[in-house]
Amino acid sequence: MGRGGLVIDQFGRSIEYLRISVTDRCNFRCVYCMPEHGLDWLPRADILTYEEIADVVAQLAPLGLKRLRITGGEPTIRPDLVTLIGMLKAVPGIEDIALSTNGVKLPDMSAALKAAGLDRVNMSADSLRADRIAAIARRRVPFDPVEAADAAHAAGLDPVKINVVVMRGINDDEIEDFARLTLDHPFHVRFIELMPVGEMANLTWNHVVPSEEILTRIRTVGPLAPHTGPERGNGPAAYHQLEGAQGTIGVITPMTHTYCGTCNRVRLTADGRLRTCLYGDHQVNLRDPLRAGIPLKPLFVQALADKPKEHNLLQMQVGGLKALSQVGG
Repeated sequence: MGRGGLVIDQFGRSIEYLRISVTDRCNFRCVYCMPEHGLDWLPRADILTYEEIADVVAQLAPLGLKRLRITGGEPTIRPDLVTLIGMLKAVPGIEDIALSTNGVKLPDMSAALKAAGLDRVNMSADSLRADRIAAIARRRVPFDPVEAADAAHAAGLDPVKINVVVMRGINDDEIEDFARLTLDHPFHVRFIELMPVGEMANLTWNHVVPSEEILTRIRTVGPLAPHTGPERGNGPAAYHQLEGAQGTIGVITPMTHTYCGTCNRVRLTADGRLRTCLYGDHQVNLRDPLRAGIPLKPLFVQALADKPKEHNLLQMQVGGLKALSQVGG
């Protein structure tokens, strides 16, 4: 424990951010996130109910938890997600609730999510071309990423962040097109270095495009300068801005520059496991103690005491993950 009752891990990092996976299922099957076949879904009885998720948050909020992100799988396919948003918004101490989504349902859901208390959205979009979206997602779903992002912005879910996983030979020829979106839209486009994980063995280091190469290519669009203005968010992106642009450009660098030293987050899986590192082996079962009426505070404090210093992704150790979809990234 740290000052004022806040939870500080063994390396002095204040943990105030919880990513909550509400489902392991998805309406996409993206090549870097899920294997095409052979991933077993969690039984429904193992998945936390909305009431249980809200209970976990209510017990952890007094320990300094302030910010939440709802993830999946794809969270918008879980029925009545707006109900959960409202329940979490009502927990004292929670200041910010964000959603990570593939964006397919944003045109229909953005207004209701905002009304329920959602603050902002991160949307995955790995191509602007319909045929390539279908190829990467391995699902043919009618979907226009720009229309979805516009819908979120119109509903007030700002800042709208668009996350692009860059894969050499697959979508890296669209880097400049995504960067140009920021000229005329108030979007924050973030380019993420590919993380080869689990059973996605067909994606390797050869597909990783380093952030410096990404920025060099964006400079062909126009002058690019560091952006130091305030950005709401909890993530590790370093931001830049094209001259005269409405939006910004970020790079997230898990492969070439780790950011573990400032990690402020833990993750709750859909079946109630607290993971203290995305790629670590350490996780704590909160579901069974919760259902047995056992207070979670001692478990959380101990989990943070055991949180590792850094991930081992560069050594291709991924904490037993078969797919990023299991923890929502």
